[in-house]
Amino acid sequence: MSSKIPVSAKKFAIVRSGLVRTILAVALCAAPTAGLYAANTINGGKLYGQYCVGCHGPSGQGVMPGTPNFSRGDALLQPDNALLTVIKNGKNAMPGFQGAISDHDILDVIAYLRTLMH
Repeated sequence: MSSKIPVSAKKFAIVRSGLVRTILAVALCAAPTAGLYAANTINGGKLYGQYCVGCHGPSGQGVMPGTPNFSRGDALLQPDNALLTVIKNGKNAMPGFQGAISDHDILDVIAYLRTLMH
């Protein structure tokens, strides 16, 4: 016994598979580049020690008044792209690091900061 699939069902399957591929392609193209990068926490820790520890402290609790406490995680409850923008442009007393540190390196620092949360 051979079971025949109706022509309309075959057409639907072809259209559906094409639609799924199209949706995935659009989603990947629309995704921010930062979301496609696998961060390196070891590099992030080294960069944190070089650029950030003076104001934010070795454990991320902050040395200067008004500095966020990264060990609590409150300041890190934002998407990576939002944190990337703050670090690149600066905020309050913190200078911007655009041009001094690449976006990938900043994302490494953000990944490292997330390891400090308790």
